[in-house]
Amino acid sequence: MRFIHIADVHLGVKPDRGRTWSDKRADEIYDAFRNIINICEEEKIELLLIAGDLFHTPPTERDLKNLDFQLRKLSVTKTVIIAGNHDYIEVDSPWENFKFSSDTVLMPRDRATNAYLKDLNVCITGYSYGKQEYTERILERLRPGKEGAYNILLGHGGDKTHMPFSKEKLARLGFDYVALGHIHKPSHILKNKMAFAGSLEPIDYTETGKRGYIYGEVNDDGVTRIQWIPCNMRSYINMALDLNTDYSSADISNMVEAQIKELGKENIYRVLLRGRVDSNLQINLSALNKRYNINEIIDKTQYDYDVNELLSGNENNLLGRFIKALSDEESSENEEIRKKALKYGIEALLEAGDN
Repeated sequence: MRFIHIADVHLGVKPDRGRTWSDKRADEIYDAFRNIINICEEEKIELLLIAGDLFHTPPTERDLKNLDFQLRKLSVTKTVIIAGNHDYIEVDSPWENFKFSSDTVLMPRDRATNAYLKDLNVCITGYSYGKQEYTERILERLRPGKEGAYNILLGHGGDKTHMPFSKEKLARLGFDYVALGHIHKPSHILKNKMAFAGSLEPIDYTETGKRGYIYGEVNDDGVTRIQWIPCNMRSYINMALDLNTDYSSADISNMVEAQIKELGKENIYRVLLRGRVDSNLQINLSALNKRYNINEIIDKTQYDYDVNELLSGNENNLLGRFIKALSDEESSENEEIRKKALKYGIEALLEAGDN
C-alpha cells in the first residue's frame, strides 16, 4: 500500500498582500494541491492523507464543490481529511453538511473517529477541529482503531494552544504511522513512524527552505518506509551581504542581482546589508525591486566615521550637541533606536552642513 501525506496547504491564502507577486502566489498554492492530485492519479497511489488546514479559512460550499471536483479525478486513491485550526468545522457549516461524491472521508469535529478502509485493511484514527484552539492533550488519548489492520493516526497540532503532545507519548500509542500537520516546517520525528509533512508551499517570509509532501510505502509485512519530497515552486530566502568602504551603490546592486540569479529569480528575498560603508554612500536598490521578488531590504550598515572625532571637532555646534545627546548610554531610549537615530541624524546634519 502506498500513501501520500500532506498538510497545511492553506487554499485561499494570499501571501504577501500588496506585493506584485501576491496574486500569483495564491494561484500557485492551488496549483501545488492540483499537482498532488495529479501525482496520486499518475502513480495510482492508494491513500491520500490530509492532516488539517487544507483551507486557510473554513471553506464555503463552493470551495468544497471545487475540492470534490479535484478529488473525483482520483480513480484509485481514497482520501481522508481532518480539519485543522484554520479550516475548523463549525456547527451546521458547509464542511458539516457537504456530501462528497469522490471517495473521500472527512473526520467529524470534536470527537475521535476511526475510518476503516476494508480493501486496504487500513484504519485511520483522526480528530477534526471544531474550534480554533485546543489546549487539551487530545492526540495522546487516541488509540489504534482496529487490531490486525495497518493503523494510522491523523493529527493536527503540536504547540501549547493546538493539541499539544509529547512525541514520546505518541510513539508509544501503537500506531504504525503518525501523519501530522500544523507545524509548517517538515520534520521526520521518528524514523518511518511519525512526521510533520510541512506546508506544500511557503506562505510567508518566516517559512524559509524547501516545502513538500511525504510519500510512504507499506510492504506486505506491514513495514513502513517514508520519504519527504520537496515540490514547492518558490522559496523565501534570507540573503546577507557583508559590505565595506570599497563598495559603491552599483557594486552592491550587482552583488545582490548576481546572488538572486544564482539562487533563483523565482524566489522571494529578504536582503540584509551589514558592515561599515563610506559615509557618503547612498544605497539605491530600487531598480532591483522592479525586476525581482524582493520582500524587504534591511539596512544594518554603519557609516565609517569616528563619532568621537566628530564630537571633538563639533562640541559647540548643533552636530556636537546632537551626538552628545544620542551617545548617552543612560538615555531611556531603546539602544537599537538610539543607534539608528544617531546614524541617521549624523548623516542628515553632515549632508545639510548644519553645524
